[in-house]
Amino acid sequence: MGFVAPNLAAVAVFLLFPLGFSLYISFHSWDLFGPMRFAGLGNYRQLLGDPLFYIALRNTAVFTAAALAPTVAISLAVAAALNRTVRGIGIFRVLAFLPLVASTVAMAVVWRFLFITDDGPVNLLLGWFGLGPVPWLSDPNWALLALTVVTVWKSVPFATVILLAAMQGVPENLYEAARIDGAGTWRRFRSITVPLIRGALSFVFVITIINSVQAFDQAYALTDGNGGPETGTYVLGIMLFQNAFRFYEIGYAAALAWVVFALLLVLTLIQLWLARREPEQP
Repeated sequence: MGFVAPNLAAVAVFLLFPLGFSLYISFHSWDLFGPMRFAGLGNYRQLLGDPLFYIALRNTAVFTAAALAPTVAISLAVAAALNRTVRGIGIFRVLAFLPLVASTVAMAVVWRFLFITDDGPVNLLLGWFGLGPVPWLSDPNWALLALTVVTVWKSVPFATVILLAAMQGVPENLYEAARIDGAGTWRRFRSITVPLIRGALSFVFVITIINSVQAFDQAYALTDGNGGPETGTYVLGIMLFQNAFRFYEIGYAAALAWVVFALLLVLTLIQLWLARREPEQP
């Protein structure tokens, strides 16, 4: 018990107490400086009647859906390419994982430079193919796409690590038997690799959704924390930050945080249920 007590104390102080306190203040009106005033469900009613909440919810849903498929597909392809025993593969693995250790804010600032409309490197590259300049950060729709690109670039290395570790756990004798039966590379990947890393794929799906819904730092660095242009990148993370640390509506922000938690819990449970379903027998 003496060995476990410090860990239990750390969990209580740094996890359970903040969670309980945030739930407590979500039922209060508080500006961080004055005394709390009990508001009951007022913060939640105000949130559900706030048009900005639905704008943030829509942007977050579109952003999450747009980032999920590319992240999983690219990670799966990169992990399959790195799951080889060839000379120098370690160098390529290190290069593929480098974005994982980069600061998200620093990375977003660099991408902000790359997305400059006038003479930005990305638009210069597009110009070589005869494509006109794209208003990456000045048009609401393009700005959300730019945020998606940055998020996918940042998310792929972590997902690749998980999938590569799972692929390396697949027994080699299964591939050898498939080769003897005449199965090609794609058939082996589809029929052996993907089914045997199903658990890792489910984890990547869940963690990608959670990270996308909670996205804040890259959106903040790309748009100066305003969720612009207009409300193009106004996601739930930006809304929570603005209400908590610009408008000092701490209770309202806490209510928003718990609504986001509820949404993530429901999405995670649905994903886990789908992942555990046994395929129907013919």
